[in-house]
Amino acid sequence: MDKASGKLWTGPEDAERMVPREVPRPRLRLVRQWTEGDDAYKAELYDHVTGETVSPTPTPVSAAPRSLPAAWWSSLRTVLSRLPVVRTDRTAVRQAYLDRAMPKYLAFLGGPVPAVPPAWCTAHGDLHWANLTGPDLAILDWEGWGSAPAGYDAAMLHAYSVGVPETAERVRQELSEVLDSEKGRFAELVVITELLQSAERGDNVELVPGLQRRAKEVWHRMRAAGSDGH
Repeated sequence: MDKASGKLWTGPEDAERMVPREVPRPRLRLVRQWTEGDDAYKAELYDHVTGETVSPTPTPVSAAPRSLPAAWWSSLRTVLSRLPVVRTDRTAVRQAYLDRAMPKYLAFLGGPVPAVPPAWCTAHGDLHWANLTGPDLAILDWEGWGSAPAGYDAAMLHAYSVGVPETAERVRQELSEVLDSEKGRFAELVVITELLQSAERGDNVELVPGLQRRAKEVWHRMRAAGSDGH
């Protein structure tokens, strides 16, 4: 009962009310909540989604996703331009977490972590291959959406792709407008921090070498851009 409230409990209903229909996702049709003793339950009925999740497994990390048409990537870029401007008081990432976790989990970089950029935008918050469908794009699982550093969703999709180099390269090409920006690079360091922390608990440990390599690449690019005055 004490957990039957808060961001994760209300996320899908909040998304149904607040996220515009231009962001493709299954419509939430009905919600039922009840209690039994000290336990609370919630059931949600959604539209049936055509197609399949891009990942062949329910985990965010898997083999290379199947081929996706150009229209799919175009739809994703549209989402990543429209979702950030949705107004909400929900939070996906907190400043206090960044202040605490980034110096710890990025200490291997051997230098200070760049300052947080001023732009915080609305994000899905869990954008990985098991939450995306194809060949027509739909985005699943809206429990944790809210404000995050600009570029967070693109950074997360790339981070979950580092174990498959050709997939990571495709993400970088298709989402270059976000990932090649200063804000996008910072968002990559944020997501890498989160995944390195979760790897300590045994989650997706196979990604760690690739995440650390990518963090070094991004960090050096940010430092080089800073020294050039950009």
